[in-house]
Amino acid sequence: MRYLTTIGLETHVQLTTVSKMFCGCSTEYGNPPNTQVCPVCLGYPGAMPTMNEEAIRLTVLTGLMIGADISDYSKFDRKSYFYPDMPKNYQISQYDKPLCIGGSVGMDVNGVEKTVGITRIHLEEDVAKSTHLKSSSGVDFNRAGVPLMEIVSEPDLTSPEEAFAYLQALKRIVKYVGASRCNLEQGNVRCDVNCSVRPEGREELGTKTEIKNLNTFRGVLNALKYEVARQVEVLEAGGVIRQETLRWDVESGTTYSMRSKEDAHDYRYFPEPDLMPVVLSSERVEEWRGRLPELPREKRERFIREYELPEYDAGVLVADRAIGDFFEAAARLSPNPKAVSNWVMTETLRLLSERDAGIDETPLTPAALAGLVKLIDDKTINSTKAKDVFEIMFEEGGDPERIVEEKGFAQVSDSGELHGLVAQAMEENPKSVADYRSGKKAAAKFLVGQVMRLSKGKANPQVAAKLLEEKLGGGGRDR
Repeated sequence: MRYLTTIGLETHVQLTTVSKMFCGCSTEYGNPPNTQVCPVCLGYPGAMPTMNEEAIRLTVLTGLMIGADISDYSKFDRKSYFYPDMPKNYQISQYDKPLCIGGSVGMDVNGVEKTVGITRIHLEEDVAKSTHLKSSSGVDFNRAGVPLMEIVSEPDLTSPEEAFAYLQALKRIVKYVGASRCNLEQGNVRCDVNCSVRPEGREELGTKTEIKNLNTFRGVLNALKYEVARQVEVLEAGGVIRQETLRWDVESGTTYSMRSKEDAHDYRYFPEPDLMPVVLSSERVEEWRGRLPELPREKRERFIREYELPEYDAGVLVADRAIGDFFEAAARLSPNPKAVSNWVMTETLRLLSERDAGIDETPLTPAALAGLVKLIDDKTINSTKAKDVFEIMFEEGGDPERIVEEKGFAQVSDSGELHGLVAQAMEENPKSVADYRSGKKAAAKFLVGQVMRLSKGKANPQVAAKLLEEKLGGGGRDR
């Protein structure tokens, strides 16, 4: 029997605000435990919350990016539950009046376009981080109160691979608008996954399970693969799926039960009495809308159309908004956008990765890269020297023409200048000359390499190869 899978995701995204959601404590990551706390985020009696306007703006911008309806009136609520990571014994969240309603996220799954509906985006405060040791547990309240945007999808996903692609597309959108860094290692993005299977032909959805607090996209993919297979196996054996909350064990590659969830948990929501409602004017929303960047998918399609790039190139370039903007600025200054793309995707991304830096942290400019591509196209320098020039521009900045002149990197294309180097290479490597003349044409590549060595990389390899061919031909006569 064939089974159909239904998946919905609740994605929690930490926002890039300087201070927490309801107090002035820092959101900086990596400081000693419990050093970024105050009476508000520790839940002291009488401490009053103050709303972070920037968190409201970033959430609304995300909603606008996905085409959501922005509520002109929303409010915060108290979500009551008892757990060590929530000192107030309630979490300030949003329930029936969220900031953003509806919208969709487009994605590409193995070359097939798909759109996933979004139910809502609401804003809340994060909880503390719990660390479980062998004989004890610790709670770090530095994270408690950090603004957290929850994006709830419709159950439109039908496979683990679609869930993975959705998360990647959502991450690009959130990063494009500057709402979050989406650093998975720092816990900026975490997911709760709802999953069910049902026999093909049955309309009613199967009983769902929820996998809590997955903090990597690969973890979501692997957990769903396991859980879908487990549910199918249970049903094939005549068993029944229980509605329960599961946790993913990375080491064993299995899910295990945390608690049963026969009925919806009663969080006893009620309006937060210490915070005013959020009232947004249409003028304010339209002002924010006017500052939206281009969607990643739209930018990719435009790069393919305007710069005649392959789909792969365009996909790599738009994965990071700053990289895409850098490429476009350089491509507009160059008649060879494909060459610009190659330099961005290879040397630029390689050096950025080695230095763990962003493109805005280097002195390399789009104009300099476009100038370097022109020098190569004009055969002023060869590819070997071009890499040397590029690294200088990446580390120190500067104009490529000036660097070539100062370093003496200009390519030698004059036959008269190269004639002596070609003769010297042949004289020093008689075996390679004999190999070529006996039919081993690959020997010519070695000889070209020797000319490049003798010229300290300045020789034009095409000219050198042509001169060698002339000298090596004609029955061995040195012409």
